[in-house]
Amino acid sequence: MPHHVDRPTKSCPVCGRPFQWRRKWKQVWEEVRYCSERCRRNRNRARPDSAESPQISKAVNSAA
Repeated sequence: MPHHVDRPTKSCPVCGRPFQWRRKWKQVWEEVRYCSERCRRNRNRARPDSAESPQISKAVNSAA
């Protein structure tokens, strides 16, 4: 069994892909939110179904 199976994982709010704990994140794992520098730069384009960025739904009332 590979040793990386036991590593904690998170889901990236931008791309939605899961990513695993890395040794360089040992001290700051709770603060890590993005899987890569590219996703961190594009954080304003977070997926709408992500729990990290709640979206306010605007209901359109078509019954008039």
